[in-house]
Amino acid sequence: MGKDLILEKIDQAVKILNEKEIDMWMTFVRETGNIKDPMIDMIVGTNATWQSAFIITKNGDTHAIIGSLELENMKMVGTYKNIHPYLKSIKEKFLDVINQYKPNKIAINYSRNSSLADGMTYGLYLELLDHFNGTDYASKLISSEEIVAALRGRKSQTEISLIKEAIKETLKIFDEVTKYLKPGITEKLVAHYVQDIVAKRGYQLAWDKDYCPSVFSGPNTAGAHAGPTDRVIEPGHVINMDFGIKYNGYCSDLQRTWYVLRPGETKAPDEVQKGFDVIKESITRSANEMKPGKKGWEIDEVARNYIQINGYDEFPHGLGHQVGRVCHDGGCLMGPKWERYNNLPYLEIEEGNVFTIEPRLTIENYGIATIEEMVVVTKDGIEWLSERQNDIYLIKP
Repeated sequence: MGKDLILEKIDQAVKILNEKEIDMWMTFVRETGNIKDPMIDMIVGTNATWQSAFIITKNGDTHAIIGSLELENMKMVGTYKNIHPYLKSIKEKFLDVINQYKPNKIAINYSRNSSLADGMTYGLYLELLDHFNGTDYASKLISSEEIVAALRGRKSQTEISLIKEAIKETLKIFDEVTKYLKPGITEKLVAHYVQDIVAKRGYQLAWDKDYCPSVFSGPNTAGAHAGPTDRVIEPGHVINMDFGIKYNGYCSDLQRTWYVLRPGETKAPDEVQKGFDVIKESITRSANEMKPGKKGWEIDEVARNYIQINGYDEFPHGLGHQVGRVCHDGGCLMGPKWERYNNLPYLEIEEGNVFTIEPRLTIENYGIATIEEMVVVTKDGIEWLSERQNDIYLIKP
């Protein structure tokens, strides 16, 4: 992430601190080459070896309290105005900086709900409490999850432009996959074909190589979040692929569905076409309800109900997640009120959030139909970031 974009996000963080009436946001870390805080790349731009505190205040001051050997590196990175190197112990300079502000609320990098705000280990938390001995600052600590959710969720125009480029390049690869698909090849061969294209073009995969892309062909597949198998693609199979790239630090995440024609067929069977159409309409209906202020579960419910009303089982995951520097980004999730999602479906959608919309259903004896599109939330609705799949892609035998 370039310096200009980091400074842009720090400025945005200051506005969020004022909006939420939080005096100070501190990201407390050590050995980030081993355990990397999820926010380091976005708000710092370099790693830290020794105990280090990166502080942003609501009046716009920034402080980096770091080990002395990292002083010159931090100057070159250029993202923090005030740099405080220490030799033997962080504690003295650490408390000096905090005492300048006498904060009533200090947001730190832990969270029970968001992995993106939960970068502090328990051991490091105990260290932090030791540094606060003799002060009342420990009673003023709060989770940084609200700040992180807003900062990662509210995409700037620069960030949206990068996501659009990632989507554009991803859709080009999907077009190439359509030409490559044929009966007789395996799911793994399709995945390797895609991974070779990504490598040749200098992109990164949006998530782990073992299941990016995920390829599912025919009935009784391994299912979501599983890698491709040695299953051979056959006529009569519905094929789904879940795939994304990382382009200049920002991700895409899209899914497309194909049908492999049997000999003599010129179109998909009625039951396959119905399943595809139900998925497409559920996406349209949920997208039409998306706007700032709506809760994630309210949008999930639109698609979930429509699919079940049409005779299909409830899909076993949330309708859509945010996308940004990682594939599952931001705070609010468009998901059901299930305990496994904690409070995320109860959060409000905000302007600038980039979401996937990805319902799925099983077409008995054929496979899984899924489309995954990406949208950005606007002042009064959404803008489609991906060119929609309006027709099932047909593969000739």
